[in-house]
Amino acid sequence: MRLPKPRAGILDVAPYVGGRHSVEGVERVILLASNETPLGASQNAIEAYRNAAENMHRYCDGHAVGLRKSIGNRFCCDPARIVCGAGSDEIIQMLIRAYAGPGEELIFSKHGFSIYPIFAIGAGVKPVAADETNLTADTEEILSKVTDRTRLVFLANPNNPTGTYITKDTLVDFREKLREDILLVLDGAYAEYVTRTDYTSGIELVEQNENIVVTRTCSKIFGLAALRLGWAYCPPAVADVLNRIRSPFNVNGPAQAAGIAAMEDLDHTDRSLAHNEEWLPWLSNSLAELGLKIIPSAANFVLASFGSKNVAETVYQGLLKNGIITRHMTSYHLPECLRISVGLEDDNKTLVNSIKDLVSTTNG
Repeated sequence: MRLPKPRAGILDVAPYVGGRHSVEGVERVILLASNETPLGASQNAIEAYRNAAENMHRYCDGHAVGLRKSIGNRFCCDPARIVCGAGSDEIIQMLIRAYAGPGEELIFSKHGFSIYPIFAIGAGVKPVAADETNLTADTEEILSKVTDRTRLVFLANPNNPTGTYITKDTLVDFREKLREDILLVLDGAYAEYVTRTDYTSGIELVEQNENIVVTRTCSKIFGLAALRLGWAYCPPAVADVLNRIRSPFNVNGPAQAAGIAAMEDLDHTDRSLAHNEEWLPWLSNSLAELGLKIIPSAANFVLASFGSKNVAETVYQGLLKNGIITRHMTSYHLPECLRISVGLEDDNKTLVNSIKDLVSTTNG
């Protein structure tokens, strides 16, 4: 019997595996695997979500007009050029579908977000990884990978899982050297956490160029990960294309309501940023004092190198037994590393003490 077969290459894709949220036999776990904000969602967003449940029998606003207006007010950008999606993942997938096809290529940095090659292969597009320098995207290396088949370049800035970023000046120089028919996508999932003066999320670059798109998410500092809510800021022509191919009502009503409330709650994001500004350096320094190599991070997590895959795996499993979930970076070609989210004060201290004991035992 002949059965339907997927397109060539689909079964070569390793499915994306998110951070786990439970440990068998452990009642209370410390979640430090998925870069979620430890402060949770805004209470205003939670209340808005609950209130929206009263109308779940009605179709939502298929154009997310209110949400796009709130995003525009928050980030000083034109709502007409904003496209919302079910997480920035959906936006990324739509961009690939719209601007590349079989036989064409997408370039990303070697340790960039793993969803880029997954979505590329799913669309029949060849993903091309460019080597990094000091675990930071190298724009000259990316340019060296450009061919006449290149259609998109994805740059996560700051990058996940390294936490490193490239500066505004570097981005401007890169754009000037990149062919104009190549779409440059700046993935700013962690942009709200960056306080460096030489950084840009790229919103003003979208205003100045016709081939740059910025994608953003409400899953991190806004605390709406479970609602799957993201958005893109685009040149008008790109926004028009995405609105032609996106699913009708792709952002559900309660998510829109919560998103509007979250955008307007400046105090909540200010508290989240202040918490990260205090505990990111504390966590980085505390882990470095244990002899680990810590990659300087501009986001809300740290990448810690244990020197070998075996040690990293031993520490990862040991932390699980203690009810602490981190992320082993084997799938990102960094098997010697764990990615650790910034947590609450007690969670951070418990983590460091646990790693101290595990490293001591491993070295002993």
